[in-house]
Amino acid sequence: MRPRGFTLIEMLVVLAMLGVLASAARPLLELSVQRTREHELRQALRTLREAIDAYKRAVEAGSVMQSPEDSGYPPKLEVLVDGFADAKSPNGRKLYLLRRLPRDPFAPADLPAAETWGLRAYDSGPDEPRAGKDVFDVFSRSERKALDGTRLKDW
Repeated sequence: MRPRGFTLIEMLVVLAMLGVLASAARPLLELSVQRTREHELRQALRTLREAIDAYKRAVEAGSVMQSPEDSGYPPKLEVLVDGFADAKSPNGRKLYLLRRLPRDPFAPADLPAAETWGLRAYDSGPDEPRAGKDVFDVFSRSERKALDGTRLKDW
Protein backbone atom coordinates (compact mmCIF):
# COMPACT_ATOMS: atom_id res chain seq x y z
CA MET A 1 0.00 0.00 0.00
CA ARG A 2 1.26 3.43 -0.90
CA PRO A 3 1.65 6.03 1.93
CA ARG A 4 -0.84 8.89 1.75
CA GLY A 5 0.27 12.53 1.86
CA PHE A 6 1.21 15.48 -0.27
CA THR A 7 4.07 15.48 -2.71
CA LEU A 8 6.67 18.21 -2.79
CA ILE A 9 5.22 19.56 -6.04
CA GLU A 10 1.73 19.84 -4.53
CA MET A 11 3.13 21.69 -1.51
CA LEU A 12 5.04 24.14 -3.74
CA VAL A 13 1.93 24.80 -5.84
CA VAL A 14 -0.10 25.55 -2.70
CA LEU A 15 2.61 27.86 -1.36
CA ALA A 16 2.79 29.68 -4.70
CA MET A 17 -0.98 30.20 -4.69
CA LEU A 18 -0.85 31.53 -1.12
CA GLY A 19 1.91 33.93 -2.15
CA VAL A 20 -0.18 35.26 -5.03
CA LEU A 21 -3.19 35.75 -2.76
CA ALA A 22 -1.07 37.50 -0.10
CA SER A 23 0.47 39.85 -2.67
CA ALA A 24 -3.01 40.72 -3.94
CA ALA A 25 -4.28 41.44 -0.41
CA ARG A 26 -1.40 43.74 0.58
CA PRO A 27 -2.59 46.84 -1.34
CA LEU A 28 -6.04 46.42 0.20
CA LEU A 29 -4.48 46.29 3.66
CA GLU A 30 -2.44 49.43 2.99
CA LEU A 31 -5.55 51.19 1.71
CA SER A 32 -7.45 50.18 4.85
CA VAL A 33 -4.65 51.47 7.11
CA GLN A 34 -4.52 54.79 5.22
CA ARG A 35 -8.30 55.19 5.46
CA THR A 36 -8.22 54.50 9.22
CA ARG A 37 -5.44 57.04 9.81
CA GLU A 38 -7.28 59.67 7.75
CA HIS A 39 -10.41 59.06 9.83
CA GLU A 40 -8.37 59.48 13.04
CA LEU A 41 -6.91 62.72 11.67
CA ARG A 42 -10.37 64.11 10.87
CA GLN A 43 -11.57 63.26 14.38
CA ALA A 44 -8.51 64.80 16.03
CA LEU A 45 -8.82 68.00 13.99
CA ARG A 46 -12.52 68.25 14.81
CA THR A 47 -11.85 67.71 18.53
CA LEU A 48 -9.08 70.31 18.67
CA ARG A 49 -10.98 72.90 16.65
CA GLU A 50 -14.08 72.48 18.83
CA ALA A 51 -11.96 72.96 21.96
CA ILE A 52 -10.28 76.08 20.49
CA ASP A 53 -13.73 77.48 19.66
CA ALA A 54 -14.97 76.64 23.17
CA TYR A 55 -12.03 78.58 24.62
CA LYS A 56 -12.94 81.56 22.42
CA ARG A 57 -16.57 81.36 23.62
CA ALA A 58 -15.33 81.24 27.23
CA VAL A 59 -13.33 84.42 26.59
CA GLU A 60 -16.37 86.11 25.07
CA ALA A 61 -18.48 85.02 28.05
CA GLY A 62 -15.94 86.58 30.44
CA SER A 63 -14.67 83.33 31.95
CA VAL A 64 -11.08 84.02 30.87
CA MET A 65 -9.15 87.11 31.86
CA GLN A 66 -7.36 88.72 28.94
CA SER A 67 -5.70 91.94 27.93
CA PRO A 68 -7.03 94.15 25.12
CA GLU A 69 -4.17 93.01 22.84
CA ASP A 70 -5.15 89.32 23.13
CA SER A 71 -7.16 87.73 20.31
CA GLY A 72 -9.25 85.55 22.61
CA TYR A 73 -7.73 82.29 21.39
CA PRO A 74 -5.64 80.00 23.63
CA PRO A 75 -1.96 80.90 23.92
CA LYS A 76 -0.95 77.25 23.40
CA LEU A 77 -2.65 73.88 22.94
CA GLU A 78 -1.69 72.63 26.39
CA VAL A 79 -4.06 75.20 27.97
CA LEU A 80 -6.98 73.17 26.65
CA VAL A 81 -5.84 70.17 28.73
CA ASP A 82 -4.17 71.88 31.71
CA GLY A 83 -7.18 74.14 32.20
CA PHE A 84 -7.50 77.81 33.03
CA ALA A 85 -8.93 79.75 35.96
CA ASP A 86 -12.60 80.67 35.59
CA ALA A 87 -12.75 84.45 36.10
CA LYS A 88 -16.43 84.17 37.03
CA SER A 89 -15.83 81.65 39.80
CA PRO A 90 -15.39 83.14 43.30
CA ASN A 91 -13.09 80.32 44.42
CA GLY A 92 -10.87 80.25 41.28
CA ARG A 93 -12.23 77.01 39.89
CA LYS A 94 -10.45 75.75 36.75
CA LEU A 95 -12.16 75.00 33.46
CA TYR A 96 -10.91 72.11 31.32
CA LEU A 97 -11.80 71.69 27.65
CA LEU A 98 -9.97 68.44 26.79
CA ARG A 99 -9.07 65.34 28.80
CA ARG A 100 -6.04 64.73 26.63
CA LEU A 101 -4.48 66.28 23.59
CA PRO A 102 -5.04 64.14 20.47
CA ARG A 103 -2.04 63.27 18.31
CA ASP A 104 -1.63 63.66 14.58
CA PRO A 105 -1.75 60.01 13.43
CA PHE A 106 0.69 60.77 10.59
CA ALA A 107 3.34 62.29 12.89
CA PRO A 108 6.32 60.37 14.30
CA ALA A 109 5.38 58.42 17.43
CA ASP A 110 8.27 59.79 19.50
CA LEU A 111 6.97 63.39 19.47
CA PRO A 112 4.74 64.72 22.26
CA ALA A 113 1.14 65.27 21.14
CA ALA A 114 1.37 69.06 21.14
CA GLU A 115 4.39 69.00 18.83
CA THR A 116 2.70 66.83 16.20
CA TRP A 117 0.46 69.68 15.03
CA GLY A 118 1.18 72.68 12.88
CA LEU A 119 -0.17 75.84 14.50
CA ARG A 120 -1.76 78.88 12.90
CA ALA A 121 -1.94 82.14 14.82
CA TYR A 122 -4.90 84.50 14.59
CA ASP A 123 -2.84 87.12 12.74
CA SER A 124 -1.52 84.75 10.03
CA GLY A 125 -3.16 84.20 6.68
CA PRO A 126 -4.78 80.92 5.59
CA ASP A 127 -2.42 80.49 2.61
CA GLU A 128 0.75 80.68 4.71
CA PRO A 129 -0.13 79.62 8.25
CA ARG A 130 2.44 80.34 10.91
CA ALA A 131 2.63 80.00 14.66
CA GLY A 132 2.37 83.09 16.83
CA LYS A 133 1.25 84.24 20.26
CA ASP A 134 -2.01 82.26 20.12
CA VAL A 135 -3.54 79.17 18.51
CA PHE A 136 -6.28 80.05 16.05
CA ASP A 137 -6.17 76.76 14.10
CA VAL A 138 -4.25 73.49 13.82
CA PHE A 139 -3.24 71.39 10.84
CA SER A 140 -1.29 68.25 10.06
CA ARG A 141 2.40 68.70 9.25
CA SER A 142 2.38 65.63 7.04
CA GLU A 143 3.35 66.09 3.39
CA ARG A 144 1.35 62.99 2.39
CA LYS A 145 -1.65 63.05 0.12
CA ALA A 146 -5.03 61.74 1.22
CA LEU A 147 -6.94 59.09 -0.68
CA ASP A 148 -9.01 61.83 -2.34
CA GLY A 149 -5.84 63.52 -3.65
CA THR A 150 -5.77 66.50 -1.29
CA ARG A 151 -2.81 67.26 0.93
CA LEU A 152 -3.33 66.31 4.56
CA LYS A 153 -1.86 69.62 5.73
CA ASP A 154 -4.68 71.45 3.88
CA TRP A 155 -7.46 69.83 5.91
